[in-house]
Amino acid sequence: MDIRERTSAPGSTPETSEERYRSGAGPIVLLALGDALVFIIFAAIGMRSHKESLTLPSVLVTAAPFAIGWFLVSPFIGVFRCNITRQTGKMSLHTLFAWLAAWPIGLLLRGITKQEIPPVTFALITLVTNAIFLQLWRVPFAWFAGRNKR
Repeated sequence: MDIRERTSAPGSTPETSEERYRSGAGPIVLLALGDALVFIIFAAIGMRSHKESLTLPSVLVTAAPFAIGWFLVSPFIGVFRCNITRQTGKMSLHTLFAWLAAWPIGLLLRGITKQEIPPVTFALITLVTNAIFLQLWRVPFAWFAGRNKR
């Protein structure tokens, strides 16, 4: 009898860390939290550069339209699928496509909340900066996830 058999609850099957990873819940939650943090960091940097008041509520309100756009679109493009979250190339490409699709939704939501059309320069900076930030977070995540798979 090995240790897993002795520590398992009666009637349950022991679960390895690989099986927990394959279930996807843990890594997906971590990935989503990191994604949310990317938008919060972007908002905080932007607000600071414009000398706006940096309070947690104001940063969250500023980040929300882009995070909402991201979380509405990105699952449909597959950025949370296990086979993508473990491969850096696929993660990078899917992340870029997802952000390109989510970006106009984020701009639209921001425009609605601010009751103004975002300036073109703001739109382009948002497009490029968030694409870079998402890549800087998600590609290393995929690299580590792929290494842990082995």
